[in-house]
Amino acid sequence: MESLLATPLKARHEAFGAKMVEFGGWWMPIQYREGIVAEHLATRRGAGLFDVSHMGRFSVSGANALPFLQHALTNDASILPVGRAQYTMIPDDAGGAVDDAYLYRFRKEAYLLVVNAANRAKDWDCLTALAGAFGHVELCDDSAKTAMLALQGPDSEKILVRLVSRGTLPEPRRNAVGEVRLLDFPVAVARTGYTGEPLGFELLVPAEGAVVLWDRLLEEGAAPVGLGARDTLRLEAGLPLYGHELGTGPDGQPIPIFACPLARFAVSLAPAKGDFIGRAALSRQREAQDLLLAGDFSRLTDLPRRLVSLTLEGQGIARAGAPVFHQESAAGWVTSGTMVPYAAPGKPGAHMFRPLALALVDSRLRENDTVEIEVRGKRLSARLVRRHLDSRTPPFSKPLL
Repeated sequence: MESLLATPLKARHEAFGAKMVEFGGWWMPIQYREGIVAEHLATRRGAGLFDVSHMGRFSVSGANALPFLQHALTNDASILPVGRAQYTMIPDDAGGAVDDAYLYRFRKEAYLLVVNAANRAKDWDCLTALAGAFGHVELCDDSAKTAMLALQGPDSEKILVRLVSRGTLPEPRRNAVGEVRLLDFPVAVARTGYTGEPLGFELLVPAEGAVVLWDRLLEEGAAPVGLGARDTLRLEAGLPLYGHELGTGPDGQPIPIFACPLARFAVSLAPAKGDFIGRAALSRQREAQDLLLAGDFSRLTDLPRRLVSLTLEGQGIARAGAPVFHQESAAGWVTSGTMVPYAAPGKPGAHMFRPLALALVDSRLRENDTVEIEVRGKRLSARLVRRHLDSRTPPFSKPLL
């Protein structure tokens, strides 16, 4: 355990009764005293506070920073102005994801790329190798210099605005970013998050200010949330997790980036983007996707499966790796699944549960199709749905039952 990395907030987590576990090489809280269900509901009803300092944070600057990012990432960084962020991927030549990431532009002269904790070393090696071909690119791993917090939920903005000592929060639109002072610490603020909440912020603060800011956010009404509820929240929102919905599938084969619905936000194939790693393979995947939407299955070899949301229609929980069948034929696998809480309609303070899953299934399946999931030798009925959560009605998200 001594070899695990720790965030500046480790002592605070332990003092708050957190159950600590290894995650991506870090010592992280899986849940606090109230438990995963309470933390999930606190985020949906009020504000959840997450320590995400384990995420990798790379700054990219220099005269050739933009050409380098255009070559190494899937999205079009040339259209990213100061004050905005974009979801992106680090692709491989075959059109699979080395990792998914977020690219932020807080200042004109530099970019910030946030990557998954477990992939930090791999991503760093990949990016530094690529940067060497461009020259005049400065890559710096700032992960140890800063802490990263996420404040998510309908009360997050009114809590955060009370701590602003100078400046104003970014404009109220997804992916807007800015710099302010919170409790007199310089903080980079982004309207981003991993919970599906329409209101949410991610905060990059100097490491020495993490404890002060964490304590004050809790005093203002936020609830501490661990990795357990972070996972149920992202699953309910249909957001991918690397190693489950991206990377390598349950069959041991690479998952095409366009199998994930978020590829439409993460990949630019515009002519202005130019050539980049994996472009040819991603173009074939995109063409296959367009044909599939039109009912043409002639290009299934380029996109044999796609990621879908499933709701189970009876008792039972589908776990990652469970096989999926359609009309007695093998159709794919569950990539993530669990029981997710939601506020009981018409019963203030009460909650209920529903079994949800994400699955990688035959691309010919469509919304409302019924499939079966094999769990402990039994077949459970499930249905393909568009999504589990509606985040289009701020400040609250709404479960779709």
